[in-house]
Amino acid sequence: MLPKSVEKAITTFLSSHYPDEEIITHQVSGVSGGSINSAYRLATSRGSFFVKTNHASRYPDMFQKEAKGLALLRNAGALAVPEVLLAGDVGDESFLLLEYIEAATEKEDFWENFGESLAVMHSHHAQQFGLDHDNYMGSLRQHNDQHADWVTFFIDERLQRQVVLARDNGSMGRSDVAAFERLFVRLPEIFPPASPSLLHGDLWSGNFITGSHGYACLIDPAVYYGHPEIDIAMSTLFGGFSSRFYESYYSHNPLPGNYRERLPIYNLYPLLVHVNLFGGSYLSSVQQTLRRF
Repeated sequence: MLPKSVEKAITTFLSSHYPDEEIITHQVSGVSGGSINSAYRLATSRGSFFVKTNHASRYPDMFQKEAKGLALLRNAGALAVPEVLLAGDVGDESFLLLEYIEAATEKEDFWENFGESLAVMHSHHAQQFGLDHDNYMGSLRQHNDQHADWVTFFIDERLQRQVVLARDNGSMGRSDVAAFERLFVRLPEIFPPASPSLLHGDLWSGNFITGSHGYACLIDPAVYYGHPEIDIAMSTLFGGFSSRFYESYYSHNPLPGNYRERLPIYNLYPLLVHVNLFGGSYLSSVQQTLRRF
């Protein structure tokens, strides 16, 4: 159930946001919103809104960071992204208020449009890899300390932090840590140069929906500026996207010829996150990639 304190804060905000009409709540219904948050559809006299909530102390500033990431993606103008209306805390509750995206049927050229649009989004560059603030990957803090060099960023801010966490919590043994150290030595010769591109950061099939216009709408990002191959690699996990998506993307943003060989290395990061959150079979997937390289 949507906490009354959050509902009151939202209706107060909406009344000030739309001062010409009285905002009346018609219905609050639970919807899918990820495994760690509670999510709701708030139907009002002004229309429907999407709300996510959690305990404010559990994941500090999570929704404020998500709001910043959504705003960065939306401002890029390449792909549809829900409008952020409000993010904040009320007592013990933290919440995020977004426009509600009505799901629709995919247009015939859905995947071609998605691939081309992601290529356009990746054309938005920054001076350094990372971001001016940290955020979250799932429920884990994602460190975005900025670096001029991609290999340094990927080792220090993505792999090494997760390896240390897995070692310290007993999810990974010394032999696996040593394998990562050997991989780190090889990465400068494996990764090609790149400019820091705007990334969704967690681009798997559960983090986009088909909007009312029939095209992809991005949700639940873990935004930073990184190598564009990161988003492509992540999209291949957990089922992958249509081949038409990849063909379209590559036609608009050609990647160096052996990029397919690098994708499993990029995916070590989300797999390590899963090792630290869930353990189990994810470690064997990590070990399989380490053996390859």
